[in-house]
Amino acid sequence: MKKFLFILLFLPLISCGNTTKGIPEKAYGNKQNTKIKTDDAIKNGDHSKWNALLQKHVSKSGNVDYKGFQKEQNELQAYLDVLAKNMPEKSWSKNAILAYWINVYNAFTVQLILNNYPVKSIKDINDPWGKKFFSLGTKKYSLEEVEHEILRKMDEPRIHFAINCASFSCPNLLNEAYLEETLDKQLEQAAKSFVNDKSKNVITADKIESSSIFDWFSGDFTKKGSLIDFLHEYSFVKINSKAKINYKEYNWNLNE
Repeated sequence: MKKFLFILLFLPLISCGNTTKGIPEKAYGNKQNTKIKTDDAIKNGDHSKWNALLQKHVSKSGNVDYKGFQKEQNELQAYLDVLAKNMPEKSWSKNAILAYWINVYNAFTVQLILNNYPVKSIKDINDPWGKKFFSLGTKKYSLEEVEHEILRKMDEPRIHFAINCASFSCPNLLNEAYLEETLDKQLEQAAKSFVNDKSKNVITADKIESSSIFDWFSGDFTKKGSLIDFLHEYSFVKINSKAKINYKEYNWNLNE
């Protein structure tokens, strides 16, 4: 009986140890309180500094003015400091946490490019995704960790259309910050824009020349059906169920 009670008490700890409502434990801040305590403290999810920079230096078509960003590196650093000191907490909604980490990925990717600018491709930088080059709270992170161990664990495949790898074949960097209250609408629009962008995907009824993203992360897009089923949700073209799929060569040139 005692053993049975122990199991009953212990099981919830096992089931809740890694995720809370589909959110990996890594998505939350360190136990140490890093929240800003000054008069400049921000509300959770305030990405206004990043939004202002994106509006100034990213075109509607997704081209990034890195030279313009260079002139405002102090402003960018101020936003990165805000991210570092205001990590997600258990009280945040899933959308607020997703928005936070998408903005983290994109803002630190811009910083990575600026730290190595001028550069023709992000792939010319040594270990751009695996290098732990930025800190949030008391922990160092890499872009790879943010993408694979946090964002992809949150069961939202549309994040692949929101995070930007500073390359032409990547989904465009949105010229506004991702926000909790508008996240679903923003992700929906990002998905439609990417799927129907003929420079990224060429879709006809019987043939698909698809972005390599759909190959690399196929498991993320096929949890509820086939890749064609997923594309059907966003494509302006009706695709036959037996359409042939090929994957396009990726253009890693800098997205400026």
